Amino acid sequence: MLSVLSRIIDIAMVALGAAIATAVHSGKLVWLDDVQSVSLAFDCLLVVVFFPALGIYQSWRGKPLYDLLCRVAGGWVMVEITGILISFSLHRSDSLSRLWLFYWAIATIVLLIVTKVIVYSILRGLRREGFNQRAVAIVGGAPYGRFLIEQMRSRPEAGFSPVVLFDEEGTINPYEDPDASDAIEGVPVERDYSRMLQLVRQRAIRELWLALPISKEKAIHRFVMDLKNDFVNIRFIPDVRSLTLFNQPMVDLLGVPAINLAASPITDLRVLPKRIFDRLFALAALTALAPVMLVIAVMVKVSSPGPVFFRQKRKGIDGNQFEIYKFRSMKMHKEEAGKITQATKRDPRITAVGAFLRRTSLDELPQFINVLRGEMSVVGPRPHALEHDDIYKDLVKGYMHRYRIKPGITGWAQINGYRGETDRIEKMMGRVKLDLYYMQHWTFWLDIKIVVLTLWKGFVGSNAY
Repeated sequence: MLSVLSRIIDIAMVALGAAIATAVHSGKLVWLDDVQSVSLAFDCLLVVVFFPALGIYQSWRGKPLYDLLCRVAGGWVMVEITGILISFSLHRSDSLSRLWLFYWAIATIVLLIVTKVIVYSILRGLRREGFNQRAVAIVGGAPYGRFLIEQMRSRPEAGFSPVVLFDEEGTINPYEDPDASDAIEGVPVERDYSRMLQLVRQRAIRELWLALPISKEKAIHRFVMDLKNDFVNIRFIPDVRSLTLFNQPMVDLLGVPAINLAASPITDLRVLPKRIFDRLFALAALTALAPVMLVIAVMVKVSSPGPVFFRQKRKGIDGNQFEIYKFRSMKMHKEEAGKITQATKRDPRITAVGAFLRRTSLDELPQFINVLRGEMSVVGPRPHALEHDDIYKDLVKGYMHRYRIKPGITGWAQINGYRGETDRIEKMMGRVKLDLYYMQHWTFWLDIKIVVLTLWKGFVGSNAY
């Protein structure tokens, strides 16, 4: 019913968008002419074809709004382009005003997005008040079952209500966890399989979540086969807590569903704003700071013999090496082959100018060149010397996973106090933990937050020397 209503609303918004475009184009309220009416009919038909194919009318319960809006915007662009191509093929394009098409495209996309946001918000509000709930039965053990129950209750707007937890294999030990013997978080525990199936059917439970390890394929198959004639949404939510880096969504690979266990977590269209922001921010920074960088270059050159820039090989995204730029802060010296000595407090190699640059992070400014070249990002895990990578990759869990995305000038670890020397492995572990948190919880707005916090407090630090 809701899906049909959504289709009617979308077609109505397309028609309203055409009417608004006509009014704006002509400067008064007039009817669509014959050619515009034919275009409207074609595009309404295309909406009926394209929008369902893009998954716009699926249930968006518990799913992100931005994904829905991206699909709607992309779907309407596809409809418009296809409609124009049809007009060309019918030799009717000369009769269509380009300006009217532009007004129609803008008006309709705004109307579609506004209506989707309103309907999405209304449904969230109703579910938060306890309406439009879906009863959920969970199959799994106590720890993961409890986690899913807490997730449902912490997000009431998703509209999922846990009603029973099935523990067929006795993973819940009443002696070890007496509070979980009969109920977990107020949700009753069932151990009899036949009784469980009866509950699903009698209580009209429409959601069955199999929170089981990947190895339990027999149990999964059993539920699927026994409930194949019942209208129950059976969802496999694998218990993969042993894989600490596992926080990836399901992706489509050659038409086959796949889960990325070790891959970049930022690979879809969401990263486009980040790429655009990186280039624009780097260009603006280099332009605005050019006089400051020129003064620093002169100071570095005067402070000690040697080049202005310090260059060193670092790993970038997917392990691809690049040459990082910094203002030179040390006197020229030779390192042993395969060894890099980190700067320490009162390091005699650091020049007076270099000490100031390192303390204020001004030595990092040339890295905006790396950002402009696409080798780095403004925000991301800090890259380390190749020699340090060789040391820590086997000592710190998840260390190399940091290179699944572009390294950054600043990052979540840096604004949380992890800057400068990593003289103890615990420091590197803490830095990596924060880097992985950033990767797993990345949003464009988190990047903006990190940039703001860096400008506010991140440039100067007691650990930077």
